[in-house]
Amino acid sequence: MTQPKGWHSRGYLPHFDSPETVQFVTFRLADSMPRARIEALRSMPDAMLLIDQELDTGLGACWPRDAEIATLTQETLLHFDGERYRLLAWCIMPNHVHVVVETLEAHTLSHVVKSWKSFTSRRANARLGRTGAFWDADYFDRYMRNEDHLMRTIEYVENNPVKAGLVDKTADWPWSSARR
Repeated sequence: MTQPKGWHSRGYLPHFDSPETVQFVTFRLADSMPRARIEALRSMPDAMLLIDQELDTGLGACWPRDAEIATLTQETLLHFDGERYRLLAWCIMPNHVHVVVETLEAHTLSHVVKSWKSFTSRRANARLGRTGAFWDADYFDRYMRNEDHLMRTIEYVENNPVKAGLVDKTADWPWSSARR
């Protein structure tokens, strides 16, 4: 267990790490968008919305389209639910993952996300017979400011497959909290 860091950066995006803070986290496949495109979008108003819109078009290899890899990712998210963190919502998309999570006790958000990404990348790479980066090194997080922000974020996460045109109803997407 590690100590929460508060606001910090690893040279990419700033992150906020605090116990019992509900966070919206997005992480993406390493090949889902060129770094130059990400940097260009980050300088624009509504940068995260624009990045999500581009991710929803299905850029990159989209390995989680493979049901086994999507299921592996979902099972990994659920594994320590209630022990290290509390999952409020999640959705595994073809090239990115959205999670609404509250870390518990001395478990930091950065450690939790790192464990999700490292476990799934090792298993997915083995399944695909490949090596190298699976997930992008960084992730996006935003803490929930109030109950309304939380409810809108959960709706956004669970509606992502509908918005991307993958299914007609949220409950039809098998790798999402909306189905449960």
